[in-house]
Amino acid sequence: MNLDHRDLNADLQIFATDPMIGSGLPLWLPNGAAIRDELHRLAKDIAHADGCVDVHSPVLAKPELFERSGHLAKFADDMFPVMDVGEDGLVLRPANCPHHALIYASTQRSYRELPLRLNELAPMFRAERSGVLSGLSRVRQINLDDTHVFCRPDQVAEEVSRALRSAIRAQRTLGLDIDYVRLSVRDDGPGWLGGAEQWAAAERALRGAAEEVLSEGLALEIGVGEAAFYGPKLDLQVRDGRGHEETIATVQLDFTLPERFDLTYATSDGSQVRVVMIHRGTVGSMERVVAALLEHHQGRLPFWLAPVQLAVLPLGPGQDGAARDLADRARVAGLRVRVDHEGTLGGRIRASRIRRDALFAVIGPEEQARGAVQVNDVGHRVQRRVGVEALVSLLREAHQSRLSAPAWPG
Repeated sequence: MNLDHRDLNADLQIFATDPMIGSGLPLWLPNGAAIRDELHRLAKDIAHADGCVDVHSPVLAKPELFERSGHLAKFADDMFPVMDVGEDGLVLRPANCPHHALIYASTQRSYRELPLRLNELAPMFRAERSGVLSGLSRVRQINLDDTHVFCRPDQVAEEVSRALRSAIRAQRTLGLDIDYVRLSVRDDGPGWLGGAEQWAAAERALRGAAEEVLSEGLALEIGVGEAAFYGPKLDLQVRDGRGHEETIATVQLDFTLPERFDLTYATSDGSQVRVVMIHRGTVGSMERVVAALLEHHQGRLPFWLAPVQLAVLPLGPGQDGAARDLADRARVAGLRVRVDHEGTLGGRIRASRIRRDALFAVIGPEEQARGAVQVNDVGHRVQRRVGVEALVSLLREAHQSRLSAPAWPG
């Protein structure tokens, strides 16, 4: 039976909640912070490889910002109320794109500097009703791996393809199976920003970019009425352990916000032309991705993501020094290590299995004399004696290369 991430959390201690903080606002415990930090590093590595630059923006803004962007008209019921601060009213942002639009608008841009890709792991807020909140999968603060690309019309196809390839690479690195890619388009109802011609052009651009995805063996399906209110999008869909479908990463095309914020660039003849904006998420929101990872892997995460990568278990007090030495070497190598002294060896091994530690290493008198450990990779059913230096080197490489398991020789 597949366990829900909330049930798995009882053993793994990823997050906690407290009524004094409120529903939908999880506290990230050390194990959860370790996973989240690794996801953030993955997102940054992919973003930097794609030429993105980092920015930081405030979580608050005046309501006028979201009136201009259209979010207030569309999402007023899902936004937190305005806070009176002196003469200004401030609101927690429901999305990050208006802030990034203002960063783009902070200086005159030239066609020669485009595309400009702005990346931020940015929190945003939704006033979700208590009845729909659930663990990490439905929360009131969402921490999103968020990039906004500002480009010329002739660069759209390449940028969408680049974003889509990166999103697919991220999910495959995480070991999450993509069920299919959905082209989310508008329906005939009200509430969509922009003209029919713009929407048709945007949908054609996304469909063209998705042809590369089809060549990689992923199905493309059309989701009528599933678009963002400002433009169509490509969604990477996955299923959790209960078969529920979730959107894990998105590439969205947006002609509307550049119009609303008058975002332009100077051409070679000095004329001003409207820029195109692309919203891209590769890893996704930290909360939803961690929930999906826990359920997909049933708590036994890939080695590079595991909160505890190595549990060191000295057989007796005589091996405490050797255990500390191994732990110190492993930490210097950037690994996450736990030394467990208390209780019987059998009890400590059971506790390590329940916590889903990636590996546990036993050090007895014989191992201590040889400068080695008896290491057990539970998830991959590998058990062998390994020298301390060789083990640390092997684990460092597995961590840095984001492997699901160390590449055990032989």
